[in-house]
Amino acid sequence: MHVVAAPDKFRGTASALEVATAVERAVAEHGGTTAVLPMADGGEGTLEALGGSNQTSLVTGPLGDLIEAPWQLTGTTAIIEMAKASGLITIGGPEFNEVLDATSAGTGELILSAVEHGATRIIVGLGGSASTDGGLGAIEAMGSPARYRGIEILVACDVNTRFVDSAKMFSPQKGATRAEVEMLERRLKRLVQIYEEKFGIDISSLNHAGAAGGLAGGLAALGARLVDGFDLVADELRLDEFIEKADLVITGEGRIDRSTFDGKVVGGVSAYASAMIKPLLAVAGQVEIEVKDRIQNISLTEEFGEHLSHTETANCVQQSVARFLEGFKSDNKVI
Repeated sequence: MHVVAAPDKFRGTASALEVATAVERAVAEHGGTTAVLPMADGGEGTLEALGGSNQTSLVTGPLGDLIEAPWQLTGTTAIIEMAKASGLITIGGPEFNEVLDATSAGTGELILSAVEHGATRIIVGLGGSASTDGGLGAIEAMGSPARYRGIEILVACDVNTRFVDSAKMFSPQKGATRAEVEMLERRLKRLVQIYEEKFGIDISSLNHAGAAGGLAGGLAALGARLVDGFDLVADELRLDEFIEKADLVITGEGRIDRSTFDGKVVGGVSAYASAMIKPLLAVAGQVEIEVKDRIQNISLTEEFGEHLSHTETANCVQQSVARFLEGFKSDNKVI
């Protein structure tokens, strides 16, 4: 039996690598082999999914403090995860955020550092941002646009939100009050005008432009290409080639709901497996009732209860997958 383990992170409880490794242990119990492929949708975890960091840079954090941000440089390709430089995680969460002041400058500094180190292709993973500055902080930190001529910047986005809509859609999750949301929305509307005047690009109706508090739109104004985050990660990891050789595909995330099938990892992996007629199992902390019939699944909270599924996530994944494989083999589904 050969399994592809291609999960997303279980936010707050286990990384994608920890979940994939737990699947590997369960498969090994049954004498099988596993291709461990931790995945991401362009948001948090993208750097880990694409091989992890081998560089660090001292950059400006969301609230102005200097922080060490990890990134990767392989040949002339750089991989940057904005959450490592400008994310809520760097300041301890939304309760510590100052939403009107939070900046994406650190991400711009990482992009500049990558170019200075010789990168000609830069992948920027978005998600988990503290800022809603429309990318202005990053653009200012990057310096002259002339420096980026001939540089391919791919922005891996985990949402389709429009630029101005990012204020009301996501800034409350970053700690914004209703009044602050309105102020941020006005600021983003003004930035649409500024970017069009300065760069000649109208980003107001551009899909994905609202990702990471509008950072995606700001980078697009500079000429970056906005792409679906899951598709980019899947292409970089050659997910289709691994699935083609699999007897079973196992994916997962913290919560499976309607949004799972709109650009998220589990929905994307499911589509790949379906296209190649491969059986698939999705493991999740919770599975919403309305989507239970859309995908073969295991809910950890149903099997182990809420406490254990949150505190012993990897062990729960291992045990649940091991039990599933007993039935899977007895049904003679594996060649």
